[in-house]
Amino acid sequence: MMLPERTDVLVVGAGPTGLATAATLARHGVEVTVVDRLERPPVTSRAAVVHAYTLEVLERIGVAAPLVARGLRSLRFRVRDRDRVVATIGFGDLPSAHPYALMVSQAQTEAVLADRLADLGGRVLRAYELTGLDHDAAGAVATFAGGGTVRARWVVGADGMHSRVRELAGIGFGGPTDHGESFVLADVRVESALPRDEVSLFLARQGPMVWAPLPGGVVRLVATVADAPRDPDAGLLQALLDERGPTRRPDRITEVLWSSRFRIHHRVAETYRNGPMLLAGDAAHVHSPAGGQGMNLGICDAVALGDTLAEVLAGAPDTRLDEYSAARRPLAEEVAGFADRLTRLATLPPVARPLRNVLLGAVSAVPPARRRVALRLSGLTHRPAQPDAARSPHPAGPPR
Repeated sequence: MMLPERTDVLVVGAGPTGLATAATLARHGVEVTVVDRLERPPVTSRAAVVHAYTLEVLERIGVAAPLVARGLRSLRFRVRDRDRVVATIGFGDLPSAHPYALMVSQAQTEAVLADRLADLGGRVLRAYELTGLDHDAAGAVATFAGGGTVRARWVVGADGMHSRVRELAGIGFGGPTDHGESFVLADVRVESALPRDEVSLFLARQGPMVWAPLPGGVVRLVATVADAPRDPDAGLLQALLDERGPTRRPDRITEVLWSSRFRIHHRVAETYRNGPMLLAGDAAHVHSPAGGQGMNLGICDAVALGDTLAEVLAGAPDTRLDEYSAARRPLAEEVAGFADRLTRLATLPPVARPLRNVLLGAVSAVPPARRRVALRLSGLTHRPAQPDAARSPHPAGPPR
């Protein structure tokens, strides 16, 4: 499919953030073009949870219901030290129409968002790799490998941690310069006594391991390792379960559906805007996957940015986009800090583990503290304040 000569908004990247941005814009009647460098969408992806607040945000663009239909509802989050349950955080009393964590593959999330974009008349153009970006008073001109160009009034970089838009826009990406934390992730079938309606975080001296059920009897495993191999095999994954998972009734892997590795740095972009160039999602912030916050934060970035861009294109001052950057960036700093604290908590040395477990158990046993953690994990602490009269025990989320 050919590139257009002009578009109001060019979205670079067709992951969850880019698709959610485009669907939000299309819902407002904005002319939007989405490009991605890959020839086809990936069928494997690391994010596996959509939290309650994200579902509320997705309701605004008509995506929540079809996504919930494809997912598995996790009613609680447990922290475990081998066979011992250290803490339990339930989601059943969340003040939301979605009192659960929705377990669903990122590939499914992308498919639902792409379907919604198509319903709104949009599409993703593949495979177009951005190579240049020049801007002037009228917007920006994007150049692609092979020489194609598109003039856009606004360009959204939703192209991930190694964002070309961010690089070409000259926006700094602050954070440590080391190689980052190394993770193994895999979707497996496993014989296990663990419940299939809850996510478990196993704390171990060697590092944390997340055990998360997905639809179809699949389990997502995510674990820190010193130096993850390119293609983790069943032997390595079984070893991780043996050293970090349950001991009384050990898990046994029966099939590896896919596996991969990745490294995560803790970084947040210096700003989300430089002129007509804007950032959202992993292009703007990356951090540990602890707590399953990354994709959720990116989707919420996307809908906020799409709404703001639509306002600007309808005549609002473009300083509204500076407000987007100013509002979203502190949330990314807060989420990165939260994920970092969870990771450090999971990797305390053996001498500190008994005290840690006692403290986590105490937090879990105190209803106000337990509720605060549930609200934080669910993302509902990011919900804008509403007048008391507008609140209900299970609000449907922000107005459409």
